[in-house]
Amino acid sequence: MKTNKLVLAGALMTAVLMGDISQAVAKSAGDVLMRVRGIGFFTDTDGTTDAFGGEAWTSDDVVPEVDFYYFITDNIAAELILATTDHNVKVKDSTGGVLNLGRVRALPPTLTLQYHFRPKEDFSPYIGAGVNYTITYKASAGSSVNDVKYSDEFGYAFQIGFDYKLTDRLSFNFDIKKVFVDTDIVANGGAVNALGTDLDPTIFGVGFGYKF
Repeated sequence: MKTNKLVLAGALMTAVLMGDISQAVAKSAGDVLMRVRGIGFFTDTDGTTDAFGGEAWTSDDVVPEVDFYYFITDNIAAELILATTDHNVKVKDSTGGVLNLGRVRALPPTLTLQYHFRPKEDFSPYIGAGVNYTITYKASAGSSVNDVKYSDEFGYAFQIGFDYKLTDRLSFNFDIKKVFVDTDIVANGGAVNALGTDLDPTIFGVGFGYKF
């Protein structure tokens, strides 16, 4: 289902890139923009424990997000996104049934380099790629374990989106990112481990940007 949503969004963006869009004054080299968005953080978790088998599972989240981007040239921009998410973590279908590992918060700052196809037009689509570093914190053990830890890891990200100019400084934004990152889950002092658990979230963002 999540993959189908991503494919559909990609198809819609392809149509946008091929469309006829009206002219307007917009982005230029040296511009700094800030966006405030609401994001849906949908994980695609894949992992298993070494002691009990089963399938790792993490809950999704919807949170506010702030991002900044700087236009290096008229077409090329660097974007940094900042947000924090909260997740329940479980192992389902293990030999011990459902294992409740507890909750953990994640701070996944992501830096991407974008190419904006039509920066001078009202409707300005872009694509991007970059790096992610997922920091986990405030991990609390669930009812099935005494303690749990998560490793912080580097990953990589791809994105596609568009800005739509509302005024000379204000724009509407829609953005999709796919992040590939994993984490080592270590519980009960190493007695229960789910090493190399893929999180691989798809992040849908909708919000507004302001050009300084």
